[in-house]
Amino acid sequence: MSPTPGSQPHLPTLAGRAYRCQCGCPVFFRNSECLACGTPLGYDPEQARLLPLMPGTAPGSWVIWQTEPAALSGHAGDGILPPPALAYTRCANLQTPAACNWLVPSNGQVDDAGATPLLCRACRLNRTIPDLNDPEHPDNGVLWGRVELAKRRLVSALLALGLPVASRMTEDTARGIMFDILRSPDNGPHVMTGHNTGLITLNLQEADDAVREAVRETMHEPYRTLLGHFRHEVGHYYWDRLVCGTPWMEGFHQLFGDENQDYLASLRLNYEQGPPDQWWLHYVSAYASTHPWEDWAECWAHYLHMRDTIDTALGFGLPTGSAQLEFTPFTLDALYQPEHPEAQHFLDFLNDWTRLTTMLNEMSRSMGQPDFYPFVLPREVVAKLHFIHLLVTSASWLPGDAGLVRTAQQQLEGQMQGQIQ
Repeated sequence: MSPTPGSQPHLPTLAGRAYRCQCGCPVFFRNSECLACGTPLGYDPEQARLLPLMPGTAPGSWVIWQTEPAALSGHAGDGILPPPALAYTRCANLQTPAACNWLVPSNGQVDDAGATPLLCRACRLNRTIPDLNDPEHPDNGVLWGRVELAKRRLVSALLALGLPVASRMTEDTARGIMFDILRSPDNGPHVMTGHNTGLITLNLQEADDAVREAVRETMHEPYRTLLGHFRHEVGHYYWDRLVCGTPWMEGFHQLFGDENQDYLASLRLNYEQGPPDQWWLHYVSAYASTHPWEDWAECWAHYLHMRDTIDTALGFGLPTGSAQLEFTPFTLDALYQPEHPEAQHFLDFLNDWTRLTTMLNEMSRSMGQPDFYPFVLPREVVAKLHFIHLLVTSASWLPGDAGLVRTAQQQLEGQMQGQIQ
């Protein structure tokens, strides 16, 4: 999806993922320091940019790196002074195993010693983190660091999409979101990954590659990652927040079905008998066939996969739109609203995604690795993805929403999974 000179990309660019230090060397989303020149780096979620930094005027503050002080770069003789540089402080989790490189705007003011540590927009969403001093589990810190890196990737994309992201503990106690990162006790009960009215629980051991791969094999899944978990579970949250009780419900029922069907019975049927025959003609994954809520969450996760991956490809100049691949492109009649004025933009994006993943799958096979994207998008799923895209890019939910209405029944998914793990 590389636009020709003077043209616009099919969909607006989000966060990108390609950054450079002030020295010109490439730096990456997770970096807190340039490995080439040692310049401190920090991610500003409001700008969706990784910034080179230099010390600010206040102790402990930072400003974006500049070749000369801002106060000297204006024209004092003309009575024009440049605006003061925005000051930041580091997220308090920089020096923890989370190694968070995100920035918190401070307006030049930094908390006194002993004050509550400042947390960034991603870290303040945590309600519970693992015990980092547990002598029985010295790997808690390493595993938590992997979890937090995946969560920052998630949150950065949500913010770039303009979705509501607020702490349920401190910012929006009625409709916000929060995370419990928990480790299962050695003698049980098993901590289940899931969502319940704004609380996303993640089993810390999902960050252990060997454990996660064993579960993936047991569950016969083609794909299982920390980021995938977060994208799926946050999909449940946004269904509550943006769909339930709104005019979007009509389209949801048309595409995904009736969410009032017995959730526990649907899960039991799935685990006892498996997915329906030829589920791949209607769903993006076998698990999506379980219940309309899971169909929604799986499609939501794939929409985020697509947006972030295409955005990364664009950021690095990968010419996905000109790849020499033979495939049958989707046409407008596959979309949820083919008459929508922006429908062609989404269709171009979708077909570029098909080209990109076909190419990347072949590259993965060349390395003897599993497919990069081991999924096929049937027409019914394309319509669902377009529906999600229209919701995400609509401002209709901003003045107010239906609130969080789902019950603890969502935890039944985790309970059922626990019976087979």
